[in-house]
Amino acid sequence: MAVSRVGVGVLVGCALGAALALSGTLTRLGFPTAAPAPAPGAPAVAPAHAVSSVGDPALDPTAHSRFAILAKEAAPGIVNVHTSRTVTQAPFQGGPFPDAFRDLFRQQPGAPGPRSFTVPSLGSGFLISEDGYIVTNNHVVADVDDIQVTFSDGRAAKATIVGQDPKTDLALIRVEGMTGLTPLPLGDSDAILPGDWVVAIGNPFGLDHTVTVGIVSAKGRDIGQGPYDDYIQTDAAINPGNSGGPLLDLSGRVVGINSAINPAANTIGFAVPINLAKTILPQLREKGSVTRGWLGVAVQPITPELAEAFALDTSDGALVAQVTQGGPADTAGIRRGDVIVRFGNEAIGRMRDLPGIVSQKSVGEQVPIEVIREGQHETLTVTVGELAEERTQVASAQGGGSRAFGMRLENLTPALRQRLAFDGDGVLVAEVAPDGPAAPAGIRPGDIVVEADRKPVKSAAELERALDASGERALLLVRRGENALYVAIERG
Repeated sequence: MAVSRVGVGVLVGCALGAALALSGTLTRLGFPTAAPAPAPGAPAVAPAHAVSSVGDPALDPTAHSRFAILAKEAAPGIVNVHTSRTVTQAPFQGGPFPDAFRDLFRQQPGAPGPRSFTVPSLGSGFLISEDGYIVTNNHVVADVDDIQVTFSDGRAAKATIVGQDPKTDLALIRVEGMTGLTPLPLGDSDAILPGDWVVAIGNPFGLDHTVTVGIVSAKGRDIGQGPYDDYIQTDAAINPGNSGGPLLDLSGRVVGINSAINPAANTIGFAVPINLAKTILPQLREKGSVTRGWLGVAVQPITPELAEAFALDTSDGALVAQVTQGGPADTAGIRRGDVIVRFGNEAIGRMRDLPGIVSQKSVGEQVPIEVIREGQHETLTVTVGELAEERTQVASAQGGGSRAFGMRLENLTPALRQRLAFDGDGVLVAEVAPDGPAAPAGIRPGDIVVEADRKPVKSAAELERALDASGERALLLVRRGENALYVAIERG
């Protein structure tokens, strides 16, 4: 089973291996457009769907379920994706032989050299244009040597990669020189609700055009992929090989791209919302990659403890823990400790709303940004920058250090500064008591405390005095690697 971008081995991508911000609109690609959204008050599941059974007795709606008719009509637009890549393995990798023996053996005349073999894999995809453009998951086609797609009528063709976006696990591939292709219409993933019926069609375990049915279990799921997670959760059965296949509503429109599963559960699958794909696909077609807007801040969620420490009356917004020097936010006057509550015309309800909203802005666009600073609302104007691959935009919130806060502190010596690659002022957290208040707040050994209660600290003694004066709660700003984050800790 090929592991997707999902972390810690809990969720896996659903491609099957042999061993087991932005610009552009949908119409620029010439993709099929969605049918109009239902009028307010209309039933969640419309009584009719986009497919037609006129003139085809095999699709008689009085003889077959809506699911059957939908599956038959959608089949021409769904493809099986067969990939292969060459793997080179050196002899004696692993095994009981000591390294010295293996090295000696390799030097002997006639010793076996590296061995190469082909590893096949399976996935799914669906047509979005009559000229052969196909959507699938990036993890289906990443680092492969060959891509072959098979259609429902038995035709097969070689496909080439047009564009890839690992951050959203989307890829656009194409077959050329084929006629009679039937693209699927794209729906509106914002319009679906938990409880709505959906249909998944794909190539699980090589069983081509397998149809499964379920409901939308939840929306907006964060599954640990990165700052753009906004997955649809479904209980329609998704298995290895389904990756890249469509999740359809009862009108036959694509509302998601099946991408990941929880292998410990029977019916917990995740799909990339089609509305997110609509913002990505035009750029993949035009230039093969995605250019995203960049703000230049590290942000974290506002916990109840942080809301109290910052005297906020809401947990909505994104708390700025770090501002990149010279970046767009810095130039606009955004400061550490600001709470971003609106970016452009969109309110920031959850911290993780912000990266996706920023990413979809055009580079160079001027955007009003509303922040809460020292209890007051201010509006600034930021000029959106371009997100480079190596930049990190979001720091996750984990969540003091006299003995009362469960930490042992050390001054930063020159040797420690060199080892930690840190040349600023601060105090090293050398140990964290597992049963003290710092541990559950998220403080880790190796963190560097740079502020206590919004004031800089330069030595362990200075931090101790600040903690002694902090009362029942201390608000710390810590540096962790390249990121900074605020932590509120209750006194033990």
